[in-house]
Amino acid sequence: MPELPEVETVRRGLERLVKGKEIEKVDVRYTKMIGTGVDTFVLDLPRQSIDAVERRGKYLIFYLTNWVLISHLRMEGKYLFYPEEAQLTKHSHVIFHFTDGSNLVYQDVRKFGTMELLKKEQLDSYFLSKKLGPEPTELDFHLLPFATALRKSKKLIKPYLLDQTLVAGLGNIYVDEVLWRAQIHPERAAQSLNRAEMKHLREQIIAVLQLGIEKGGSTIRTYRNALGEDGTMQDFLQVYGKTGQSCTRCGHEIEKIKLAGRGTHLCPHCQKMR
Repeated sequence: MPELPEVETVRRGLERLVKGKEIEKVDVRYTKMIGTGVDTFVLDLPRQSIDAVERRGKYLIFYLTNWVLISHLRMEGKYLFYPEEAQLTKHSHVIFHFTDGSNLVYQDVRKFGTMELLKKEQLDSYFLSKKLGPEPTELDFHLLPFATALRKSKKLIKPYLLDQTLVAGLGNIYVDEVLWRAQIHPERAAQSLNRAEMKHLREQIIAVLQLGIEKGGSTIRTYRNALGEDGTMQDFLQVYGKTGQSCTRCGHEIEKIKLAGRGTHLCPHCQKMR
């Protein structure tokens, strides 16, 4: 958390709220969060305008006048916008003050989030180094390279989907939902899937993440969008967090197991090992 739908929802809110604003100054209260040096960060951001806010996988990308700011929310990071005076707490770690008197505050209870200030020409190499897979859309996420990678791998399918190299943006919640929809056991080896299963899996990855975006993300734990509003995708989850409840497809009990250190929800009847 947050996963791609939550990050995309935050991006849309930020694009609407801060695009075109000029930064007057930046306060950094937790310096370890700034991966490219806090002195440069604080000195170079004033007088920069926010031209656009985009996303790659789970990364937010702020396009500035002369720089690119990359932000990763990690587990519980969030942005809150204040038209006037900001309401700060002990979890408010980076505050962007704009010349019109408004403020953007980055809060992070666990302090895992990161920010990096790069030159624009460094952006492509930055994401190449992250080895991110394609965006989960019909346009970018093609079956052939996806199937080829699966056939070559002995990795278990859930951890493989989580590592961001097959497709960008999946996290624990949405992988559980995708595998339930595709009726694939999370402990199956990637190479054990047949072509029909691979095709169905790709379709469900796109469908689940697009639904998540449509519903504004899942409000689980502390997620809020840039306006402080909850998402509603949690109302549409079929398996995540449903331990002990009846599967809506077959009526059997949803189980929770531990896989690669992550809590994993599945229906043992619908998602059989093969």
